[in-house]
Amino acid sequence: MKAALTRLIITPLALTGLLLGGYALAHGNVTPQSIDTSSLPALGEEWNETNPYREQGGDVRLEILRIGASAYNQNCARCHGLEGISGGIAPDLRLLAADIDGDEWYVYRVQNGAVRNGAVYMPKMTEHLNQEALWAIRTWLESVAPQPQAE
Repeated sequence: MKAALTRLIITPLALTGLLLGGYALAHGNVTPQSIDTSSLPALGEEWNETNPYREQGGDVRLEILRIGASAYNQNCARCHGLEGISGGIAPDLRLLAADIDGDEWYVYRVQNGAVRNGAVYMPKMTEHLNQEALWAIRTWLESVAPQPQAE
């Protein structure tokens, strides 16, 4: 009787551990997907310090936003949240200031990634995505950022 009771308790716990264990390992274990940026204005090899797409308008802006949304969904949403809304695993990137301070943090993180205690929480995205794709993501994030409520 005691052995049967132990099996009834341990088996579900073991299965839960297996299921959740795989989930926990999923964070940071992302294979970045390449993005076609041939329709975006070329930015060159040297990294811009501020978002060069921020002030673009018209059809060019629509294309930047289209590519940014797609690139975000393929490469960032798994950790940073669907539609840019973080579920708490990683920072909510929509909340970065749309200025040089926010750009500086963004550039540092996409160039260096995030490693804690030897575990990669975010890969060095510049090893997988070009500057155009990464600034398109930043531009899209700014476009979906929550706006302050008028009083």
